[in-house]
Amino acid sequence: MSMPFLKEEVASLKERGVFTEQRVLDGPQLPTSVVDGKKVVNMSSNNYLGLATHPKLKKAMIEATEKWGAGAGAVRPIIGTNRLHIELEEQLAEFKGTESCLVFVAGIAANRGTIQALLSNKQDEDAVVSDELNHASIIDGVRLTKSKRFIFKHKDMADLEAKLKEAQGARRIMVITDGVFSMDGDIAPLDEIAKLAKQYGAFTFVDDAHASGVLGPNGRGTVSHFVTQGKMKYEDWDIQMGTLSKGLGCLGGYICGTKDLTDYLRHAARPFLFSTAHPPGVAAACIAALEVVQEEPELVEKLWDNARFFKGALKELGFDTGRSETPIAPIIVGEEAKTMEFMRRLYDAGVMGVGIVFPTVPRGAARVRTIVTATHSREELQYALDALEKIGKEMEII
Repeated sequence: MSMPFLKEEVASLKERGVFTEQRVLDGPQLPTSVVDGKKVVNMSSNNYLGLATHPKLKKAMIEATEKWGAGAGAVRPIIGTNRLHIELEEQLAEFKGTESCLVFVAGIAANRGTIQALLSNKQDEDAVVSDELNHASIIDGVRLTKSKRFIFKHKDMADLEAKLKEAQGARRIMVITDGVFSMDGDIAPLDEIAKLAKQYGAFTFVDDAHASGVLGPNGRGTVSHFVTQGKMKYEDWDIQMGTLSKGLGCLGGYICGTKDLTDYLRHAARPFLFSTAHPPGVAAACIAALEVVQEEPELVEKLWDNARFFKGALKELGFDTGRSETPIAPIIVGEEAKTMEFMRRLYDAGVMGVGIVFPTVPRGAARVRTIVTATHSREELQYALDALEKIGKEMEII
């Protein structure tokens, strides 16, 4: 074997008690799913509104595949763009309250490509100011540049201002944050961030992956959430990134902002330039998803009703759910091996949660992350709660 170090790395994971075999879904993504042949209440899916199996999305995908074919056949800048891609971008821009939109094949591609395109490759010419708990795709995007990097304490506006002062003198300054933080489920104060960024001549970027389909009217996202509260205007925020693969149930990422922004990214964002476009069926299903969230607002209402019930019960039982403000409900255990054992015992009891350990979260903050969806029944949520209570007490987590 030419890479003996791989055995050592895997052995190290096993010694830490964090090595897991990949779980395999044996059917559709449903609130109760079959995973590795076992029926479990699925508390791990990002399918917030249940759209991955919505009849309208499936019908749109099948019909578009019949009409347009199975694949796009090329990258977007050559001949991979069809009318469905343009229609999707136009509808997304309207949905997000912006002038224009550009769709990427994945959220990680949207983040990496946009950050790299907007910040200089010259050493320390530009600056990026980033929340310490931002998603890995943001961190990766920043690493692709040679900008000065300033990391501010999580949602700490005084520290953000201090970092903005340090960044003065840079050609461009980007302030970037998650809208909803995927591991903790809390919401970034975009209104306050926007004010500070404007004061110090910076532009703003939000990763709305876990807010799209979840926050704001009809799930329009974090910017819309604050606009609706009267705390800011759409034009107060520069760049909105989102995904089509979580709340909207399909696949892809997008960047919304001005037409100048998307025109530039079409010529400069490497993942857009060098990735084959979405299959037509996927683009059509994404369009259908946007229609569903606007035609069926009760889906978002049911999502939040379920989240309030489940998280309220977790707190009553004595679980530590951290600072969550959304349907993401982390159950913080702390110790890594214990967290993974908790996850395995829950699965054996018929509940699928995901153990999250370092480096995804800080050391000492390991947790089983659960996510509530609009399609969970009250009976399914209660089944999960009963299992959590029983095993939590047995393991002295509560």
